[in-house]
Amino acid sequence: MKYIRQWFSDWYDIFTRELKHIFSDSGVMVIFFLAGLAYPLLYGLIYRNGSIDDMPVAVVDNSGSAASREFVRALDATREVSVAYACADMDQAQRLLQQRDAKGIVMIPSDYEDCLASGRQAHISTYADMSSFLYYKNLTMAASQVMLSEMHDIQTSRFSAAGHSGQQISQLVQPLKYEENIPYNRNFSYSIFFLSAVLLIVVQQTMFYGVSMLTGTMREENRSFAVLPDRLKGHGISRTVMGRGAAYWLLYIAIGAYVAALVPRIFGLPQNCPFGEIFILLLFYVTACVVFSFTFSSLIRHRETVFVLFLFMSPICLFLTGFSWPASSFPGFWKAFSYIFPSTFAVQAFINMNTAGASLSMAAPQIAALTIQIIVYYFLSCLAVFAENRLLRHRSPASVIQ
Repeated sequence: MKYIRQWFSDWYDIFTRELKHIFSDSGVMVIFFLAGLAYPLLYGLIYRNGSIDDMPVAVVDNSGSAASREFVRALDATREVSVAYACADMDQAQRLLQQRDAKGIVMIPSDYEDCLASGRQAHISTYADMSSFLYYKNLTMAASQVMLSEMHDIQTSRFSAAGHSGQQISQLVQPLKYEENIPYNRNFSYSIFFLSAVLLIVVQQTMFYGVSMLTGTMREENRSFAVLPDRLKGHGISRTVMGRGAAYWLLYIAIGAYVAALVPRIFGLPQNCPFGEIFILLLFYVTACVVFSFTFSSLIRHRETVFVLFLFMSPICLFLTGFSWPASSFPGFWKAFSYIFPSTFAVQAFINMNTAGASLSMAAPQIAALTIQIIVYYFLSCLAVFAENRLLRHRSPASVIQ
């Protein structure tokens, strides 16, 4: 019983000491609270208009044929774009694009109808204003939909001219009937697509950068994150890791709840799972992020290193979640590399639960992966404290300030 009381007393001392370190470092406070709370709002505001309807485009119809006019009419009828300008040449269309009057250009070549009539491949060129990804998405989707519809009509007319009956034409043109159904993002909103992935990334990245900045600062000031209280005599590694971890865990459970529950509500994102189940996911995720941050921040020697890592690692962590490219299609190296980060599994589970309405039991594989990460990174964190203390023993005691 005396040992248990002493254990909790030591744990509490380390916990309060870490909180003092956090709240005494203005840079860490900025990363944890300003970045952790403001980044989700900033991303939400940037992508608040997750979809754009009737985006104005300029059309350069060098063909001037019945086929090209039909293509332009079909393009104008799509939800994504509106043919606002009919230009005589590309120079005029480019001026409209530069003046931001048009957000894209569609150019139909002079041989468009001749190619269709002779059975050759026809080409249509599109140019998008890349100041926003939404412009590119809208123009590409609209042009693709019209081209697929035109291909269907062209094939139908060619089979009809070859003497095939209506039933035969239907079987040849579309041997398998399909129905398009997009249940969780019917209007192709980029905010639903992007924010659902980036929200939990903010939790991992800001925690890792804050912990790393504090670790680098301590080492620059000839201090150490792994100094044990004298009475522990090297036997308090678990208390050190758990005491320090509790400080970050307490802060980020609150930040994580804000990011996963409040921010989606502010921006009208789907919330198809009870918060209680999302909170259970957060318990595993935040715990994994804490020991992940402890493990890799132990390699940081300078405070400035964090800013290089921020620019380099954030986009990689985001794309490794598989939100924009299926993880099953990743090369073997990148698939294995993605297993390093807790965000890989947490984002997948969060999207499935919050957006698609999956239950907690359906996210069991991701939670199991987070549990394995917690165990592995906890022991690596303890090993880092042990190794750091071994190094400290070879230094002068006076040179190490707790």
